Amino acid sequence: MLYSVRGRLIHTTSSSAVVECSGVGYNCQTTLNTLKTLKLNTEVMLYTYLNIREDAAELFGFATKTELETFKTLISVSGVGPKAGLAILSELTPEQVAMSITSDDIKTLTRAQGIGKKIAQRIILELKDKLAKASADDSGFSAVAGASVQAVSGNVPKAVEALGVLGYSPSDVSSVLATLDPSLPVEQLIAMTLKQMGRN
Repeated sequence: MLYSVRGRLIHTTSSSAVVECSGVGYNCQTTLNTLKTLKLNTEVMLYTYLNIREDAAELFGFATKTELETFKTLISVSGVGPKAGLAILSELTPEQVAMSITSDDIKTLTRAQGIGKKIAQRIILELKDKLAKASADDSGFSAVAGASVQAVSGNVPKAVEALGVLGYSPSDVSSVLATLDPSLPVEQLIAMTLKQMGRN
C-alpha cells in the first residue's frame, strides 16, 4: 500500500523514526542499522511495509530495498514476527543474514535480541531452500541470497575451515567473508578476513 515515505526526519527513538511528509508525521518502526544512516532535521527516504492487524496498523521503514526485502522474507517464517525481524536486522546486515542461512550458522542469528536457537533453526530450515533457488539477477534480498549461495559454493568454505584451525568459529568470520569476493584464492580470503578482524 505504502511504498515509501520521503520528508524531514523530525524525531527518533531507539527503534523508530518519525518522517514528516506534507505536515503529517509518519512513525516508522525501524532497525538500528537504518537509524545509523539517518540524521535529524534532514530529508530522508524510507522504504516502507505496512502491517495491519486486528488491533493496530504498524508502519515499518528501512533505508534500503534490500533491508526491506530481508525483513519481509524473515517475517514470512512461521513464528517470526515483525519484532523479531527488526531485532535480527538491528544486529545483522542483509548480507550477514543470507550468509548465516546458507551456511547453517545458528550462532550468528541468535546474536539478535530475543532470537533463540529454535527460532534460528526454523529460519534456516524454512528459508535455506528458497535462498538456494534465488536468482542473482533479482533485486533486493534475492540478489543478496544468490551472492551468498555462490559464496558458500566458492572458496569461502575452505577459508572458514582454515580459520577454524586458527580458533575462529564460523559465526566469528562469516559476517566478514560475506563482504568478500568468493572467487578470491583461499589464502587471500583468510588474510583479508584476519585484517578486517584486526589480526593482521
